[in-house]
Amino acid sequence: MLGAMTTVELIHAGYIRADSRVGSSISLIRDGEAIIIADPGLVADQARILEPLAARSVAPESVTHVFLSHHHPDHTMNAGLFPNAEVVDFWARYRNDLWLGHDGDGWQMTEHAQLWLTPGHSNEDASLIVRADDGVYALTHLWWRQDRTPEIDPYAPDQVVLETNRARVLAVADIVIPGHGEAFRVDR
Repeated sequence: MLGAMTTVELIHAGYIRADSRVGSSISLIRDGEAIIIADPGLVADQARILEPLAARSVAPESVTHVFLSHHHPDHTMNAGLFPNAEVVDFWARYRNDLWLGHDGDGWQMTEHAQLWLTPGHSNEDASLIVRADDGVYALTHLWWRQDRTPEIDPYAPDQVVLETNRARVLAVADIVIPGHGEAFRVDR
């Protein structure tokens, strides 16, 4: 019998456009029985989230976790699409009307998905580090886009802290899914 697989798929490549349109990079992570949606934020239409999930036989009710990299609306707007999910951010876990804790940096959300506290774009940033079958993924807003721009984050409270956390992530990640774009590979 084959063991459970751990996979990461970018189901909506985010963007930032000159016409003020903003969409978050939204990912689907499967880790054994866990089904995680990362950063279900702004999209042109909720179908941009729901249709890729339906094509993969994932009903919104079957999602077990929603991970939020930070609390900006462009990353949180559609968290309510997943009624049975535990929502996880830098600070805690939330289920229905329960505010539950977690162990902070290094907390193991699922067997292969670990929460890292990575202040940078905001002081409340977290990254999800997933040890998938095909490599180590970092789902993070330490970078906005695939080309790693902007180098200087105009919203970062402390650029030095952001750079330190970027280096920490790059030391382990094979693939980074930035806040608003396609994934990029890390060359070592």
